[in-house]
Amino acid sequence: MIESADSRDPETGCEISSLYSEARQPSMEALKRVDVLLIDLQDVGARVYTYTTTIGLCLEAAALAGIRVVILDRPNPINGMEIEGNIVGPEFRSFVGRYPVPMRHGLTTGEFARFVCSETKIECDMEVIEMEGWRRNYRFDRIGLPWVYPSPNMPTWETALLYPGMVLLEGTNISEGRGTAMPFQLFGAPFLNRKTLLDDLKGAGLEGVTFRPVAYEPVCDKYKGERCFGFQLHITDKDRFRPYRTGLALLQALARTHPDHFRWLDPPYEYEWERLPIDILIGSGTVRRGVEQGLNLDRLESGWEQELHDYREKREPCLLYA
Repeated sequence: MIESADSRDPETGCEISSLYSEARQPSMEALKRVDVLLIDLQDVGARVYTYTTTIGLCLEAAALAGIRVVILDRPNPINGMEIEGNIVGPEFRSFVGRYPVPMRHGLTTGEFARFVCSETKIECDMEVIEMEGWRRNYRFDRIGLPWVYPSPNMPTWETALLYPGMVLLEGTNISEGRGTAMPFQLFGAPFLNRKTLLDDLKGAGLEGVTFRPVAYEPVCDKYKGERCFGFQLHITDKDRFRPYRTGLALLQALARTHPDHFRWLDPPYEYEWERLPIDILIGSGTVRRGVEQGLNLDRLESGWEQELHDYREKREPCLLYA
């Protein structure tokens, strides 16, 4: 079971069933043909990246079917130490946030699976094959392995470090760089005033990142073929850079400096939820309202300090690495 279109492997003839289409969970019929469900997926360390939700749904299905699950653990490319963001609220859970974790969860693939089983009381025969030599403070550039991009819009591991914040632009009419060679490293729009936005961002208290003015034309997605004015993000200090705070600061600055053009996207009719996409991505309507009201970012972040404390305690028994 992989996240791919339904087909057959050209070399082995084995059936490939998509879990990234209308079917997002293995069916009981499909699992009748499975002795052991082997999971080998490279996550990127952010709640809204759907691989972890897919793993959780596989665990839920395997528990019902009574089959064994083996997970080949993979590193968290943006390290297993840093945790950032609010916990997704129960009323905002979806395919991009099914389990109660913050945006930057600080778990490996195997640890996330253990957390899901613990938090949802899934009784699943699961084994995690642990990595050798990985440490919690390692980012992907420390482990000496080539980055094999897990999806088309995750071309580098640095993209993964930007993703927990820049992904929030998907809930707006601002291009997040899809349709370019640098998704989530670029952002912009035809109407964006770069000087006005950059001046506003100077008061956001962002560390470890600089904004380089650019112009680009996406070949697909938002503003296809149109000239977008915006910025490329350059991470100057990986230890001080906080992606989620950066994403919220961008939303706040865009709303404040471009009130006549910036907007939240409407709910797409084909999805199962009717809430604003930005609320689904953030996992909260309260945070979005705080952004709209221009609340101080420190005050916004203080609103989820206690739930992050509780999360750290809950995840502790699920950790596999020092």
